Amino acid sequence: MKKQDNGGIREDVTSGDKSSSMQRGKEKLIIYQLFPRIFTNQCDNCVPNGTLEQNGCGKFNDLKGLTLRGIKELGVNCLWLTGVIEHATKTDFSSYGIQPDNPNVVKGEAGSPYAIKDYYDVATALAVNPRKRMKEFEECVKRIHDEGMKVIIDFVPNHTFRRYHSDSAPRGVEDFGASDDITMGFKPSNNYYYVTNQQFSPSIPLDAPGTEPYVEFPAKVTGNDCFTAFCGPYDWYETVKLNYGHDYGNGSDHFDPVPDTWFKMLNILRFWASKGVDGFRCDMVFMVPLAFWHWAIPQVKKGWPHVMFIGEIYDVGLYRPFLDYGCFDYLYDKVNLYDTLVDIETHNHSAARLTGAWQTVDGIGDRMLNFLENHDEVRFGSREYAGDPSRVIPSLVVSSMISTGPMMIYYGQELGESARDNEGFAGDNSRSTITDYWSYDTLRRWLNKGRPSLKNLTAPERWLRDVYRRVLTLCNERDEIRKGKFFDLMYVNLQNPEFDPHSLFSFVRYTEKGALLIVANFSDRMQDVAVNIPDLAFDMIHFEEGEINTLNLIDDKPVRTAVRIGEPVRLTVGAKNALVIPLPVAH
Repeated sequence: MKKQDNGGIREDVTSGDKSSSMQRGKEKLIIYQLFPRIFTNQCDNCVPNGTLEQNGCGKFNDLKGLTLRGIKELGVNCLWLTGVIEHATKTDFSSYGIQPDNPNVVKGEAGSPYAIKDYYDVATALAVNPRKRMKEFEECVKRIHDEGMKVIIDFVPNHTFRRYHSDSAPRGVEDFGASDDITMGFKPSNNYYYVTNQQFSPSIPLDAPGTEPYVEFPAKVTGNDCFTAFCGPYDWYETVKLNYGHDYGNGSDHFDPVPDTWFKMLNILRFWASKGVDGFRCDMVFMVPLAFWHWAIPQVKKGWPHVMFIGEIYDVGLYRPFLDYGCFDYLYDKVNLYDTLVDIETHNHSAARLTGAWQTVDGIGDRMLNFLENHDEVRFGSREYAGDPSRVIPSLVVSSMISTGPMMIYYGQELGESARDNEGFAGDNSRSTITDYWSYDTLRRWLNKGRPSLKNLTAPERWLRDVYRRVLTLCNERDEIRKGKFFDLMYVNLQNPEFDPHSLFSFVRYTEKGALLIVANFSDRMQDVAVNIPDLAFDMIHFEEGEINTLNLIDDKPVRTAVRIGEPVRLTVGAKNALVIPLPVAH
């Protein structure tokens, strides 16, 4: 169907192109991101910068039974286990044959999960029996599968920890950098880039008292494309950038013959696919040549066709190349939909701008992963965002229901976790730590020592969790959301005196058998609204005219209105709330 100039029809759900067909007949992905290290940790007296012994650590073995079912109850069908692959840490595991890391280049006691030290192993702290850590991970994956959910893990392709060493790699697999020519800043066969004839000299101390000074000569290029030996505390100083054959000096590419780094990374992807994971959330994909993804992803899918690839990306101009040529299944829609929702909540931007957000991804909307929180962003209820987790309904409804693409929530989001702790290295920054051993009171109370329960939650927490459960469950219970089409109603309401386009956003999701009228109210006041529905929508959706007595599907409150051609639908929408109401269609 041809896209209308008025913006009411979205191409990705009407054109029948390849990207749309991927979702038809399938569940909408509802992803729950969690850190096993923190999620089930029951320590109730954590101290800032505490060690593993002081603060404790969640385990793979904790993810089982009632805990998994409690997550699934939210409507979740996929877990993203963050921090699985072995990364640098200040904790000494040398008694298990693991090479200790120099603490001067480790962020936090637990360490960043994006400073990988061994791509062929799991984080030792996550195991009850460290000598059987991989088996415990494999059993965890099986338990999740047995509960009917998928498992994805991080793939970190752009950088490693500054000192990479695998003690678990298959025989014959050489460590990154083992054969590098360190006299060359760039060489196609090298795994790393170098700052030749210069020692690594960042503006952080590399010789803390009681530690062995960290010495790196020549300096390797730091992971955030810092091509100097003198990086600062806000650089990714714990990581070094991998060389995929692109010469940043003159911009030339050296992909023939295929670089050694490509083969190493392909083997790593295949290794984890063989462990039963269902996909990879790929870190900072735009910092790796697009040609690598075009080469690697199809080869992985030859052996494991079901394995999905989700890309973290921050440039809308790269969305289509990474989906089409790069072969990704889904991409983050951070700088488009997420940032628009943040601006509406925090900077008085108009809700009408959401029309531009879906138009930006017109034709690929069902391949965009939406979210309100993840480990890189501030918590929704934090001081830097909404300040109150109960304000989430309009943002949650829009982000989860605007397309058939995946929706992701971050552990504790459904309980209103607002990142008010100062955990240590992470500080009080409105984000939940990824570098410290820690535990959150909200999660401990819900987990109830392995027997999840609502009894220890406050009334607002119980209410909020139920909101998430209802909204996320609707995403697959209702075909209109799971696989239906989208019709934006804003273009016929921008000049409607009974509809405030600054604070309201309205659209329809529909199939041949049913329709949902959705109205999100971002304002702090209840609004009586009259939503215009154009004749075009009646022609396409075939609404049945007449009086309607129904329920708002997200709170079961009664709604009485009427649908007639040429007349607005009159509704009352609560402050910071939304209506998702069924409208009958003629079969």
